[in-house]
Formats: sequence, C-alpha cells, structure tokens
Amino acid sequence: MEKQNESMRERLLARLPQPENLAAYREETASLLAKHEKALFWEKTPSSVCYASAFAIVMADNFWGQKLDAAMTHFIWFWAGLLFFVGAIGDLRYRIYRSKVDLLVGLKQVQLQILEIQASLQKRGSE
Repeated sequence: MEKQNESMRERLLARLPQPENLAAYREETASLLAKHEKALFWEKTPSSVCYASAFAIVMADNFWGQKLDAAMTHFIWFWAGLLFFVGAIGDLRYRIYRSKVDLLVGLKQVQLQILEIQASLQKRGSE
C-alpha cells in the first residue's frame, strides 16, 4: 500500500512545473488570476442590471401605478418579478464562479509554496 501512495505522490509532483521555471510560473499564475477577476466583473454585471431594472419598474409602478388599470399593474409586477428571478439566477452563477476562482487562488498558492520549497531543497542539496 505504501508503494502505491509513493507512486501517486510522484505522479502528482510530476504535474507541477519545475522549480527553475518558478518566476515564469508565478507570472503565468498572476495573469490567469487577473483574467478570472476581469471575467468575474462581467459575470456580476447582468444580475446587477436585472436587479436595478426590477427596482426601477417597481418604483415607476409606485409613482404612476394609480393611473394604470389593474391588468397593466399585474403585467408590470410580473415583469419586475421575472427580472428579479433572472437576476437571482445570474447572481447564483456569479457566486458559483467566485467560489471556483477562490478555490483556484488557494490551489495556486499551495503550488507556488511547494515549488519554493522544492527550489530551496535543491539549493541546499547542491551546496
């Protein structure tokens, strides 16, 4: 059983970049995380627009709703509810993506720490 764990450990460590490429890997990781942060902004925008639109529709109905008949008021509230629902779904997508990016950040930090430890061990071994 110990031999199988050692084999799995070696396979996992083989997938990491080599310590001599640490600076390039750190730069690549920073650009990847920046790309995800930018994508997160655009993932959040549609839900915010839907929430703001639903709020504006409700406020407009409160100001001018007395001049409208009941059918039109129900129609307006239906669309406000629909926009709120679509915004909630978009917000859920954003939160799922945010948690994936947070997990990726943690994973990349651990990978960088492992690479730094490997590099320091190689330096110490060569001295």
